[in-house]
Amino acid sequence: MHINSFLVVVWFSALVTVAHAQKLILTNDDGWATAQIRDQYASLQAAKYDVILSAPANDRSGTGSLTVPLAVPLLLASCEFNSCPLGSPGTGNNASDTRLNYFNSFPVDAARYGIQTLAPKIWGKTHPNLLVSGPNVGDNAGLDVLVSGTVGAACEGENEDIPSVAFSGATNAKVSYTALESDPDSAATLSSHVYSSLTTKFVQTLFSGAGSARLVPKGTIVNVNYPALNFTTNSTCSEPDDVKWVFSRLFDAGILDHDIDICGNGGKLPNGATVVETEDGCFASVIVLNSLTKTQAGTDAQTAVYNNLKGLGWICWTGSN
Repeated sequence: MHINSFLVVVWFSALVTVAHAQKLILTNDDGWATAQIRDQYASLQAAKYDVILSAPANDRSGTGSLTVPLAVPLLLASCEFNSCPLGSPGTGNNASDTRLNYFNSFPVDAARYGIQTLAPKIWGKTHPNLLVSGPNVGDNAGLDVLVSGTVGAACEGENEDIPSVAFSGATNAKVSYTALESDPDSAATLSSHVYSSLTTKFVQTLFSGAGSARLVPKGTIVNVNYPALNFTTNSTCSEPDDVKWVFSRLFDAGILDHDIDICGNGGKLPNGATVVETEDGCFASVIVLNSLTKTQAGTDAQTAVYNNLKGLGWICWTGSN
């Protein structure tokens, strides 16, 4: 009797956990079958998030916010890494896990498909809580944000009224998800693990820090860039805990620019590209962008995001720290 009662409690608790799990759309511009997005999917699931992956069938890097809402049948080429055969329909999913989906068009369209089609199909009337775009293979700083499909997909999420964050990593690689098992000690696999861990930590911090407030202010997205990793002996940038978080801006601040006043910076945040590319350190940049123009967001949005993410343990940027 006691054992049966215990099992009922465990079963009910599991149902409650699933029912209240935060619902995420995961997308990218590198394609649905890369090691990075599949590792990110696994990491978020392990953290008890309810995740739908909806990404392009093939690499669509550098396509920005281009959109062709029609899912084109794969008549001329198979999905990347032969993850679906030539002649496959324009949309499809993994046979063993229907949460893994492709949409054969641009990143914006894949994100929209996840939000408008897959989410209602799987979650009913419950809307996604957050769209996670990436981590991208390669960074997206400065002018890159204008042509980045990763950033474009995040902007589409915000356009659909879903708080959205774009993530990019400097040293991951465009390899098949099969490499996660076939080549576990490669730099590509190790980078995927580190960037996935950092992204999951970011998501957890955002949910816990925002409370009842919107995760990301309306009309904005957050753009996160991770540093290059080094897996040689005695490296100081090879583990998630090595990475320090710096609140940043898109370009160098001009005379008339005014940012959130932190760390005695006089209202001038550091350039995110400079932060990430600093060789003497291991830093991630976090930038708030206007989702329509992909330009620097204002101080009100910066303040909200900065406060929501205080749990990351912001550091004050001095040039190398």
